[in-house]
Amino acid sequence: MIERLIVRQLSNRLKQFPAVALLGPRQSGKTTLAKVFSTHYFDLEQAEDQLRLDLHWGSLMKSKQLIILDEAQVSPGVFAKIRGAVDAKRKQNGRFLLLGSVAPALMKNVSESLAGRLAICELCPLLSVELAKKYNENEIWLRGGFPDGGILKPKNFPVWEKDYLTLLAQRDLPAWGLPAKPQTTLRFFKMLAASHGQIWNASKIGASLGLNYHTVNSYLDYLQNVYLILSLAPYHTNIRKRLVKSPKIYWRDSGLLHALLEVSSMESLLVQPWVGASWEGWCINQILATLKTTGKNFEAYFFRTNDGYEIDLVLKFSNSLWAFEFKLTSSPGTEDMKRLNTAADLIKADKRFLISKSERQEVGSGFTSTNMQHCLKMIL
Repeated sequence: MIERLIVRQLSNRLKQFPAVALLGPRQSGKTTLAKVFSTHYFDLEQAEDQLRLDLHWGSLMKSKQLIILDEAQVSPGVFAKIRGAVDAKRKQNGRFLLLGSVAPALMKNVSESLAGRLAICELCPLLSVELAKKYNENEIWLRGGFPDGGILKPKNFPVWEKDYLTLLAQRDLPAWGLPAKPQTTLRFFKMLAASHGQIWNASKIGASLGLNYHTVNSYLDYLQNVYLILSLAPYHTNIRKRLVKSPKIYWRDSGLLHALLEVSSMESLLVQPWVGASWEGWCINQILATLKTTGKNFEAYFFRTNDGYEIDLVLKFSNSLWAFEFKLTSSPGTEDMKRLNTAADLIKADKRFLISKSERQEVGSGFTSTNMQHCLKMIL
């Protein structure tokens, strides 16, 4: 079993709170990880497990063992029971671990029943820092991080990803409240893949789907809330330039992106006109997921002016601002760093990072030129 980076954060939260929600996309490894912590496991999508939980609830509440409730959002009634059990023993932490495939925005029962009683952790598919000892960067970038999606089982890629997305469109998303027909959702997936790394244009996408931009925006919100899409907000600052005000969108898993765009090998990936956007999105998601998994507090943005100044990723911490530029090259030049510094000066960034495929690492006054693996090690 691959050691997951989130174990430390999850262990700490279980010591601090009576209940913890471990959320993330389907098939990202939540169940496998949770069973390391306890054998008292109930899959609430299964009627027999719901019955078993109901019949043994009294004895379980007398036990000090951690109780794992998988896909808790499908059984709304369990949240009130958890609240009652927690309130009866407020000083006892680490009692419930809830697993779910949707964000709290779609889990109303969490906010209504367990406010103040529950901590939330987010598990992403396997990260580069978790896989680096056994797999090279290109393999992880090409096939993404889903354990069954190809990184651990190469022959599964990209068939597994296509089946995964079809099942989401036909079963899961409608069950979670997305009103779109499965055929519309699958077309939407394709359009979002073609828009990966671009400024979001709801009107353009809506026109292609025969929908208004309000509806398309609501669909995008659902896909963010089930951990498929990252919407990166623009960074606003008071300068004498017009700023782009719409978000940029990225698929969170590069394997899903490449499957949608019919790419199955590094050879075919590297000749695509959008390969730079794919690598940029992979880098951004690796950085953000690593920070979240290790419990860092931050806000993420991009920065672009209408006259061409741009920063791919802006990270705002409590007392510092970091600027990142991503270049799919093994030999970044001084002009690349100069452009980054010029844009970073506009927002007064404290640190600047130029991330490329170079094996060299250069550190100057306020800036670092390095590759992704060195970058992630610095974050950790």
